[in-house]
Amino acid sequence: MAVIAVAGGPGAPGATTAALALLLAWPLESGRRVLLVEADPDGGAVLAGALEGRVDAVYGLRNLAVADRRGLLAETIWEQLIDLSPEGTAERLLLPGLTDPTQAPGLAYTWEPLVDLLHGLEPQGYDVIVDLGRSGATGVSAVLARRADVVAVTVRTTLRGLSSARPRLSALAEDLATAGTGVDALGLLLVAEGPYSGPEVAREFGLPVLGLLPHATRTARVLSDGGDITDRRFIRSELMRTARSAADEVQLLVRRRRQRLAPTAAPVPAQLTAAARTGVPAQPPTAVHAQPPVPAPQAAAPTAYRPVEEEQPSYTPPQPVGPVITTGPVAPLAGLAPQPAAPAPFPEHVQQQSQPPYGPQAGYVAYDQQGGFTPYDQQSGAPYGQQPGYARPEAEDDGRYPLQQPAVTPDQTHPNGPQPYNPGEVLRAR
Repeated sequence: MAVIAVAGGPGAPGATTAALALLLAWPLESGRRVLLVEADPDGGAVLAGALEGRVDAVYGLRNLAVADRRGLLAETIWEQLIDLSPEGTAERLLLPGLTDPTQAPGLAYTWEPLVDLLHGLEPQGYDVIVDLGRSGATGVSAVLARRADVVAVTVRTTLRGLSSARPRLSALAEDLATAGTGVDALGLLLVAEGPYSGPEVAREFGLPVLGLLPHATRTARVLSDGGDITDRRFIRSELMRTARSAADEVQLLVRRRRQRLAPTAAPVPAQLTAAARTGVPAQPPTAVHAQPPVPAPQAAAPTAYRPVEEEQPSYTPPQPVGPVITTGPVAPLAGLAPQPAAPAPFPEHVQQQSQPPYGPQAGYVAYDQQGGFTPYDQQSGAPYGQQPGYARPEAEDDGRYPLQQPAVTPDQTHPNGPQPYNPGEVLRAR
């Protein structure tokens, strides 16, 4: 039906979230589809946000710059689309945006052919929503807003949001009046976060309000950070209900503008206009021949007037055999992706080696309540006096076997005094 541009501004007013809400709430007749294009020069946010990184960042707008230089723009765009339909029917599609803002200069000469291509998708049954983000309506990508049927600017109804949106709306209105399709293409998508109502904002800016979206952070987080859009609570949420109303208002504005611009698209002869009023077919005008009566080439009779809606667009891209939709085993937004399989357990022999022996470990000294200690053999792990082959001395009736200190020989003296250990054994232990 049309190309709809959604623009934002400073302070993150929610342009991408509003564009996704319009994509999922857009009314579709039988055989029609809707496409969302992330054309923000600062980079796209759907892959890492709503899709939760479940789709590789190898598809998207950045591949169209090279394709345009090779003359393959109309064919390559079908290979970059991702299906966002909850049912997986490929009715709601996404063209992901840039992954790096440094890729934007490479699209400087691609924006205009791209907007021609998007307008050419209408006869094939596509409606297009273009997410311009914060800076997509200015600079070299401003042609996307100038050629759009409707430009919806997302604004928060707070004092800070309205104050930052005022200069941008003034500049955008002037640009649409001088180089675009007219100021009447401009409208507002309000996020009801502040105390100002829709009629107050419309009267202050002199622009129509196309939709008043609620400030529902929990529901909006499904579109900004990911979640299950097939949940009944999300489908029936206030955000999605107001998004459907906003989509209806946008379509109504498109029809009104086309009816207003239709007479200027093709001039209608006065005779045909009178015939349309009276219902009597008009006779073609008679050609007047000059003297001498030499037969001149007969002028072609004027063709019958056709409504503007039936006229074919000037640009018709090649008809693809079938769009190549990049989908996985499940629709990207149809729910959480399957979790990876649990790692295999360690082999039994590894578990036996990694588990310590039951009771005190080898070399462990256990202290009793009276302050004594019980040494354990480092090889068997059993207390001294209980390891195999040990003969308990008769003098050890107290149940404790004191640790034996190594004897110090004269050759083990040290400048700081005798050392209670054998230096050779210490070196070997280290």
